[in-house]
Amino acid sequence: MTKTMSDPIQLIYAGGTFGSYGKPLAPLSADIFLPTLQKLLAEQGNTTGSPEISWLDNTLIKDSSQLTPVDFVHFYQLLLNAYNQGNKRFVLISGTDTLSYLGAFLAEAFAGSDICIVVTGSMRPLLDSEVIHSYDIDAHSDAWGNLNDSLKLAAAGESGVKISFGGESWPAQTVQKIHSHDLMAFTGHSRAAYPANSYIKNLSDTRRQHWLDDQQDLLPNIKASADQAKIHALYCLPNDVQVLNDQLQALLSQPSCGIILLGFGAGNIPYSTALAKTLDLVHEHGHMVISASQCPFGGVSDSYAAGSWQYDYHVIAGGRLTIPAIYARLLWLLLRYDSPARRRQRWLNNVSQPGTSIKKR
Repeated sequence: MTKTMSDPIQLIYAGGTFGSYGKPLAPLSADIFLPTLQKLLAEQGNTTGSPEISWLDNTLIKDSSQLTPVDFVHFYQLLLNAYNQGNKRFVLISGTDTLSYLGAFLAEAFAGSDICIVVTGSMRPLLDSEVIHSYDIDAHSDAWGNLNDSLKLAAAGESGVKISFGGESWPAQTVQKIHSHDLMAFTGHSRAAYPANSYIKNLSDTRRQHWLDDQQDLLPNIKASADQAKIHALYCLPNDVQVLNDQLQALLSQPSCGIILLGFGAGNIPYSTALAKTLDLVHEHGHMVISASQCPFGGVSDSYAAGSWQYDYHVIAGGRLTIPAIYARLLWLLLRYDSPARRRQRWLNNVSQPGTSIKKR
């Protein structure tokens, strides 16, 4: 049965700074923090008429720097099961270290649905550690504001996965963390293409069930693949090109994986005949190599000869996709498709701006 916009927003707590307390700061256990948060939200709802909230049980609460592909699949399955029960609106509270990665992964995984997921967190804990006799909201924290903004966004119910932080919100695959401790720690943009534009405003019950059936059929294979999924990031430095060549050569013996080449500027990579041959070998071994920029904005292009040569050797341009979004897309393709050719085909078919591919030989 299709849920209406009057149904509760499902809130998921996954850990992070948001629920930390004390001196030194440490995460509160779920059995202490969650009732405290529930009480605070109930008090707010009684005074402001905030949307009704229910809680989605989550057994995975950990520091976000410790998250792995297996954990990402855990949250995917948790949300998928709730969506299958007719719930469409969710707020996920996570730590900020990998918040953009998790959001981008969920955006990939739920493309084609009409789910609404808002991911948020905080740079300072919700609770004031100076108050030791009760759990009070820290007036200087960004946590309460981020949560309330996210709940409002979820209440609107617009399909898609968004990240809400610091008074702004963006499509999840455009977001990156740009500051290690400032409250305005994230930024993004609204000019997102796939998968942000792949969400359906309202799916019919029949189409939604078909989407869900497809996902449920794939879920066992996705879970089984999560342990083996590997994505490597190679960061270009002003070294002899042999250093990069050696790093790629070391991956030739590994099972097919994703590789992110973090080049200079618009994706410039030092050239050598040996490196070009190695990129051909990497492709033959089933690895997907994506070109990205070390710059936080702008992405890559083929305007410079110093970067364009790599696209003749099976490297795929990441366009304007962020590093978290490239990681998320590679991970989803590794989990979702069982052959390197299908993964490559899906990347090239799905990517338009900001992830435009560059034609290869």
